[in-house]
Amino acid sequence: MDRVFLAGHSMGGKVAPRVAAAEPVAGMVLLAADAQPMHEAAVRVARHLDSFGALPDGFLDTIVRQATLVGGPDLKPSTPAADLLFGFPASYWLDLRDYDPVATAAALDVPMLILQGGRDYQVTVDEDLARWCAGLAHRVDVDIRVHDACDHLFFPGTEPSRPEQYTHPQHVDEAVVDDIATWLK
Repeated sequence: MDRVFLAGHSMGGKVAPRVAAAEPVAGMVLLAADAQPMHEAAVRVARHLDSFGALPDGFLDTIVRQATLVGGPDLKPSTPAADLLFGFPASYWLDLRDYDPVATAAALDVPMLILQGGRDYQVTVDEDLARWCAGLAHRVDVDIRVHDACDHLFFPGTEPSRPEQYTHPQHVDEAVVDDIATWLK
């Protein structure tokens, strides 16, 4: 495993430390890896989308209600998936409660490259990257870089990121690809 590197984007970046803890790797590349509990991030993202009218009427209230159930003491294995965020089963949410991606990554003895888009509203510098920075500050083998012009998919731009921009064919910012290639060397 001395030549196998694990890369994960978004939720894949969140679970990459869990995978690396189970199957040793030479290192990890985490791209827009969320660290905030997903039910909290779902409310934050829904509020962002609702702020410019991108959600149907009442949808934000549904997300808040479902997230409250997911994060609260009333969540039981028997809670119907239809009552929970994204229709995911209660077992999924109960499992996530016990998983701290930053603490799991901190316990690993592998180098890491963590990349974040500055224009990302799904996984943010303030809510997610700050947690990675705080939890891995003691590690000299962790390289954290923010690409200010990039959104969640690492597409460069100058305007605030919005979901409809993801539908236009684009390429990952060349600087991001260069960062990964250089770091892997």
